[in-house]
Amino acid sequence: MQVTETANEGLKRELKVVIDAKELDQRVSKRLDELKGEVRLKGFRPGKVPVDHIRKVYGRSVMAEVLQQAVAETSQKVLSDRAERAAFQPDIALSEDESEIENVMSGKADLSYTMSFEVLPEIKVADFGKFKLEKLVAEVQPEEIDKGVEQLLEGNLSYQPKDGDAEEGDQVIIDFVGKIDGEAFEGGSAEDAPVVLGQGRFIPGFEAGLAAAKAGDKRTIETAFPEDYPAEQLAGKDAVFDVTVKQVGSPVKPEANDDFAKLMGMEKLSDVRDAIEKKLADDLAAASRTKLKRSLLDKLDEAHSFELPDKLVENEFETIWNQIKSDMERSGSSFEDEDTSEEDARKRYREIAGRRVRLALVLSEIGDTNDIKVVDEEVNNALMERIRQFPGREREVFDFYKQNPQALAELRAPIFEDKVVDYILELAKVSEKKVSGEKLFENPDEDDEA
Repeated sequence: MQVTETANEGLKRELKVVIDAKELDQRVSKRLDELKGEVRLKGFRPGKVPVDHIRKVYGRSVMAEVLQQAVAETSQKVLSDRAERAAFQPDIALSEDESEIENVMSGKADLSYTMSFEVLPEIKVADFGKFKLEKLVAEVQPEEIDKGVEQLLEGNLSYQPKDGDAEEGDQVIIDFVGKIDGEAFEGGSAEDAPVVLGQGRFIPGFEAGLAAAKAGDKRTIETAFPEDYPAEQLAGKDAVFDVTVKQVGSPVKPEANDDFAKLMGMEKLSDVRDAIEKKLADDLAAASRTKLKRSLLDKLDEAHSFELPDKLVENEFETIWNQIKSDMERSGSSFEDEDTSEEDARKRYREIAGRRVRLALVLSEIGDTNDIKVVDEEVNNALMERIRQFPGREREVFDFYKQNPQALAELRAPIFEDKVVDYILELAKVSEKKVSGEKLFENPDEDDEA
C-alpha cells in the first residue's frame, strides 16, 4: 500500500492511497479458498470444486467484495499509521474512469482511491483551578410549602351534585355523539364523560355550549376542530355534538388534615408537607446545578479557541436549523414575528452550532485525558428511567434502544458530560450566593448551551 498526501490545509487532509494489484489478487485467492468448502455447484462433490472453477464463476463478485473490504481496512490503517483522529468518517472517492475500474476488477491494475477528511484539532485544556464560579442557591420558604398544599387540594376536588345551572368550575357529566356531515365519527362519542367548565380540555366552543346547563338538558353544540388538531382526518372539520346532560356538580375542596394525607397515601398532613418540601428542594437544587453548569460552559467557551472541523459545525447547524424550521411551521410563526430575518437567524444559529461543537470537543478531551468513563450500569439506569416514561410500552422502548446503538449513545452522552462537569467543578473555585427561588428560576436564553 502506498499513501501520498495531496492536500494539508488547516484541519483538512486529502490522501491518495494505492493498493497493489498483487495484494488484491492475494486477497481474492484467500477468499476463493474459503469459498471452496462453502459453495455447491452442479457436477462437483461438496468441498471438491476446483478453485479455478470457483474463480471463473464467482471471481467478479469476490473481487467486488475484496475491493470494498480492502478500502475499509486500508483507510482505517492509514489513519492509525498517521496517528490522526478523523472528525468524521472519511469521504472515499474511487476513479470515475470506467476502463480503469474494469482493469482493477479484472486484476490488471492497482486500485487507487482518494480519502478526504478533517482531523480533530489539538486542544490545550485550560487550568480549571483558575476558574472562579458563583453558585446560586435558594431555600424553600414556608409559604411555598403552603402554596404546594393548596395546589394539591385544588387538584383533588370532589363534586357535589346540584340542581342549579352549571357555572365555570362546575363539573358536568354528559353523554354525547359527535357527527361530521351527519355521520358519527370514530372517537366522537362517549358516555358519562366528565367536563369541568373552564378547564378547556375539549375543542374550542364545546364547553361554551354547556354554559348554564341543568341535569336532564339536551343540547346540540355546533363547533369545529382546530386546523392543527392532531387527528388529521378531523383537523379543520365542522362538527355537531348531540349532548345529554346527566348531572351537574359544584366543586368541593378537601380540608388540609390527616384524612386528606391518608388519601394521598401518607399518615399525617405533616408528611404531605415534608414531601412537598423535598420536591421543592430538589427542584431548587436542579435549577442551581443548571445555572452553575451554564456558567461553567461559558467559562470553558471563553477559555478555549481553536479551529473547528467545518463538517461537524455544518451538521450541528443543520440539526438546529431543521428543529427551528419545524417548530416555526408547527406554530405558524415567522422570523419577522421574532423581529429578525432568516439571514440573521442563520448567522446566530451557526454561531450556536460552533459553540456546541467547541464545547463538545473540549469536554471530550477533558474526559479522555482524565480517563472519565461511563459504565454500563449508569447507561442501564438511564435506560430504565426512559422506559418508565412510556407505561405500557416498556418492551417496545427497551427493544428500540437495544437495537439502535445511536439512540443508546444519546443516553450515554449527557451522563459523560455531567461527569466531566463534576470533575471540573472539583478543581474550580466555587462560591455560593443565596438568592430567592424566583431568581434561581429565571430562564435566560439558553439556546447555545451544549
